Amino acid sequence: MTAESTTETTAAEERTDIETRSEILFVYDAQDCNPNGDPYNDNQPRIDQATGQAVVTDVRLKRYLREQLQTDGHGVFIRTPDDDRQAFKRIEAALGMFENVEDPKDFEMVDDIKQKFLRRAADVRYFGATFTFDVDKDKTQAMIQDRFGSNLTGPVQFSPARSLNRVERNTESKRLTSVLSSDEENQQGTFAQDERLKYAIFPFYGVVNENGAADTHLSTNDVERLDTLLWRSIKNQTISRSKIGQAPRLYLRVESEAGFHTGDLHRTVELGTSDSPGELRDIRDVTIDVTETLRTLNEVKDRIEAVHIAGDRHLTCTADWAAVDLIEPEEVDTTETSEEFTAAEFGKQIETAIGIDVDHIDIWEDFKLTLPEQAAGEENAE
Repeated sequence: MTAESTTETTAAEERTDIETRSEILFVYDAQDCNPNGDPYNDNQPRIDQATGQAVVTDVRLKRYLREQLQTDGHGVFIRTPDDDRQAFKRIEAALGMFENVEDPKDFEMVDDIKQKFLRRAADVRYFGATFTFDVDKDKTQAMIQDRFGSNLTGPVQFSPARSLNRVERNTESKRLTSVLSSDEENQQGTFAQDERLKYAIFPFYGVVNENGAADTHLSTNDVERLDTLLWRSIKNQTISRSKIGQAPRLYLRVESEAGFHTGDLHRTVELGTSDSPGELRDIRDVTIDVTETLRTLNEVKDRIEAVHIAGDRHLTCTADWAAVDLIEPEEVDTTETSEEFTAAEFGKQIETAIGIDVDHIDIWEDFKLTLPEQAAGEENAE
């Protein structure tokens, strides 16, 4: 395969059995940028015209994650080609693994090749992949497909995200300030469209399915890597002219007993009642109401194994403890039930109020344990 990685193990000892299910709530915002252009609409930002909400697809988020995996030194199978000559040909890459398989008696090596491929292709372990074999013309390929499979369903899936606020286009930056040449002699130029949003804040929802993890050999280390990977991908992979201006604000991974999940964690956050959805321009204008998030966690706390969290101190959160049922009814009239705190303090609120074990993620230290051994050694040497 073309998944480029010389090392299959990480700096932490590899653990393979995933015995819990994880749900992810990941919130990030976008200011004066185009978080997800639509190539079928002149690359304009994706906006639901009925609601005025901006949309970022799961495909866009996964691309950020793949790019960060590749930057970190992990093997990545599905990559964006720089041009047609370097186009990544998945079919040929997949078949290249089986060049020594010429006889049915050699097929015992297929399983071993599959394992080696999955150790190298980190993105396939997370998100799966589809392989195409020419089964009609080549009987050998048909037999390989029976053993290798034509589709691996990824155990990690995200839903598309809709902004919590109605968005407005930034008309001031509608055109590039530079002129792009339209001919070889640079005698004439045309202005390129540069559509951006003034501000949007997005809640993503994801699930890590422990049952599907076995199919792609997703490991416990892979799951724990997500605790820093999403945050760092938005920090590091949104540096192009149209993408810069995005920042991670809140990451929450709820680890529950196998087979159980609450669902729709992204629907448990909403804008604070004092916010004017159409007038948000900056993270300082935003308050996120996490009352429903806390209530959901409180209701299912007996099924939760652990909560992993990272938050940004610039994001203000609010909660109504009476609505979470953590204040006795007779105390409501004499107690201030609403409280504001930063997203960086959210974990302490969960620990104190609900009594759930919380892992406070240190993004820039914890990620080092998830790097390939060679990359981790170089990072520590610095």
